[in-house]
Amino acid sequence: MKSDLYKKIFIATDGSEQNKKAIQHALEIAKMCGAKLYAGYVVDTAAFASIPMDAGWEMMYELLGKEANEVTAAVEEVAQKEGVPFEAVILEGHPGHEIAEFAEKQGMDLIVMGTLGKRGLDHFLLGSVAENVIRNSKVPVLVVRGKSGKE
Repeated sequence: MKSDLYKKIFIATDGSEQNKKAIQHALEIAKMCGAKLYAGYVVDTAAFASIPMDAGWEMMYELLGKEANEVTAAVEEVAQKEGVPFEAVILEGHPGHEIAEFAEKQGMDLIVMGTLGKRGLDHFLLGSVAENVIRNSKVPVLVVRGKSGKE
């Protein structure tokens, strides 16, 4: 039995081990609903925006682009095995903003993402990407916890 609730699902991925569980959830929902899965990786250009644009910056940008392609290709491989329609999406900018904006502009029905659950001062000052998306997205967000040290 297929559901029409979700036709376009966006999985925000960073290639981490913790994110694999979120990918599994997104794939399962996509299979149940007959939805297309969009795997997105955000090249966080804000993280190195203060670095002068020189050969080092360009090399870093190239490495991040390569990582983005590898991460989305890994999700595509799993999606193909499961028979789920797939499209890779590589975005640039601040991850939380880019994920929420892309999902809204492209008419996504659901955003799926994992979280590490930052702690301490970094969390207080920066917040997590998942929290940023939850606060700013007009599209429903499913946050899947990865394994913690307690599991």
